[in-house]
Amino acid sequence: MDSSRLWLLRPFGERSTLIFLGVLLAAMALVTLLHVAVPAGHPLHVSAYTVNLFGKYLSYALLAVAVDLVWGYLGILSLGHGAFFALGGYAMGMYLMRQIGDRGVYGHPVLPDFMVFLNWDSLPWYWHGFDMAGFAFLMVLLVPGALALVFGFLAFRSRVTGVYLSIITQALTFALMLAFFRNEMGFGGNNGLTDFREIHGFNLRSRDTRLGLFLATGVALALGYVLCRAIVTSKLGRVCVATRDAEARTRFLGYRVERFQLFVFVVSAMLAGLAGALYVPQVGIINPSEFSPLFSIEIVLWVALGGRATLYGAVIGAILVNYAKTVFTGVMPDAWLFALGGLFVLVTVFLPKGVAGLLALRYRRRAEGSGAFSGKEASA
Repeated sequence: MDSSRLWLLRPFGERSTLIFLGVLLAAMALVTLLHVAVPAGHPLHVSAYTVNLFGKYLSYALLAVAVDLVWGYLGILSLGHGAFFALGGYAMGMYLMRQIGDRGVYGHPVLPDFMVFLNWDSLPWYWHGFDMAGFAFLMVLLVPGALALVFGFLAFRSRVTGVYLSIITQALTFALMLAFFRNEMGFGGNNGLTDFREIHGFNLRSRDTRLGLFLATGVALALGYVLCRAIVTSKLGRVCVATRDAEARTRFLGYRVERFQLFVFVVSAMLAGLAGALYVPQVGIINPSEFSPLFSIEIVLWVALGGRATLYGAVIGAILVNYAKTVFTGVMPDAWLFALGGLFVLVTVFLPKGVAGLLALRYRRRAEGSGAFSGKEASA
């Protein structure tokens, strides 16, 4: 069979991909074992709350991988990926709200509680279909993808690049945040969507459902990582890297650069939407604060800390920063943003290639040391 048809399987031949998948699988198995098999009173027991927290970290890791795909390999510094994340989350939230039915506070069989409270007399047209799981899960991918397609087509065709593109993406997410804050939009306004009960017939407050969502998020992260590795190691990925390093020269060679940019940008947006959809049932709420430009900037910090253009570095950065945020905000919540800014400055100065760059440097030195030792043995 033509090797070009096996591009999706190419990452499984990489040592780094196998290590990443192995570590991820081992972590998921360990958390599951400590949650299910270890009694609740034991020091090693992982509670349902901690499982939920780990699931949240993994959804953030998938979001960071999506950002690293466009920033690390395409050179597009997107400050608006929080919008795609939030849109996927809202699509999932609408499905979860429709699952409540007449069990809400006001007991209306069709309208969510906030619509009854605001005296809505009928369900808006864009809410129809979200009572069906298949339609809702499809919208999780299509809504962020459609927005990225329209936005990217206009931006890339106009050859908007660099800081100008970053500012436009930030303006996009800020505009969406302002729109979703309005009660007239029909998305819950400032409070957003919450009080979810079940997903696809499973009780969201159940211990088994929480564990299932954690495992589903881990699987989604693994599949998203493999997809991104397949893209960046293909001919498409090489053109993307060439565009990142010398866009004008790539155009001169005859490549329609905007088509490559648009495709990768849409794939990245859909991955971000999937991350948002997995995030919402685990945290139990989605509101317009997820559209905040500060959140999109924070995502970029995760990738920078972990190591740009590595993919696994984005996962490391997302998990480390959010774990630090959980711990730090419990001790000094008002000082977290200062700590995050200081961490970014330190990484920029002392670790310009992030944690992944440091790991690669140590591996290279170890390989060179073992090679030199083998050379001495051969000469002896």
